[in-house]
Amino acid sequence: MINIDNFKALRVLVIGDLMLDEYLWGRVDRISPEAPVPVVAVEKTSHTLGGAGNVINNLSAMGATVFAMGTVGKGPAGRDVLKMLGALNVDVTGVISESDRPTTRKTRIIAASQQMLRIDREVMHRISAHTLEELTRILAGYIDKMDLVIISDYDKGLVTRELVARIVELANKSGVMTLADPKSMDFSKYMGVSVLTPNKREAAIAAGMQIQTPEEMEEAAAKIMALAGLEKLLITCGKAGMVLYETGKPAVAIASKARQVFDVSGAGDTVISILGLGLASGATFKAAAGLANLAAGIVVAKVGTATASIDELKQCVMFNV
Repeated sequence: MINIDNFKALRVLVIGDLMLDEYLWGRVDRISPEAPVPVVAVEKTSHTLGGAGNVINNLSAMGATVFAMGTVGKGPAGRDVLKMLGALNVDVTGVISESDRPTTRKTRIIAASQQMLRIDREVMHRISAHTLEELTRILAGYIDKMDLVIISDYDKGLVTRELVARIVELANKSGVMTLADPKSMDFSKYMGVSVLTPNKREAAIAAGMQIQTPEEMEEAAAKIMALAGLEKLLITCGKAGMVLYETGKPAVAIASKARQVFDVSGAGDTVISILGLGLASGATFKAAAGLANLAAGIVVAKVGTATASIDELKQCVMFNV
């Protein structure tokens, strides 16, 4: 059994697309006379960390020490992200402010505990050569102090092939495990990472095939593992749970526990966070994935981008629910 309290001793470097998640909460009483759409009367607004920031939030909720790397814009959204990271006692030395890369902001409109609409404000061009070199320099100075590196790629231009190659090279030299949550559909970009955690749709696109049966899933997994030089692959399957693939071992399916699903936003962030902490604490791939599966079940039962608390996760482990 994994001792969740050991997570507090771990140091994790998270590099990826930092975002601001904005929520407009309200009620729907009528349909607009202008178009057949509901009118949402906004009652309150809230903000949380999104993208790689949600990975950081999940890790911090488990008590881990987190070092953040990425970019934010120079406007209010970027300042909000830095302020929230500071409130979590996250080291933001590796967060670079760029005037030509505004912070990605996702606005979700929620009514009656359901998401009605999402509005995205973002740019998706690649980071500059200068930023790449600066991130590499900072990474080289911190990597040997870390127990784990998580690459949270939302395909906004930060996590380039060149950056991944440098992360893997530096991590391997320091004996540090690297996990990546992919959004780029060319998985060769993640060559050499320790573990990749795509969802079923992403895996199908990356493998260039449909996945409708366990046999097709296994075929897709073999293609992906060969493409990215992987020894471990975890494919999340929504309500069906997840499937683990490891070189030289049979596939392992982990079923999800029956829960009411309110919002799947950020569930993948929870999976890679808890999986990484479990592996870094010495757990087996199966045990760490099982714990990540339980944590994901907790967060999808909440509205909005959420995290599982230590107490919630301990209770799930205790009762296996």
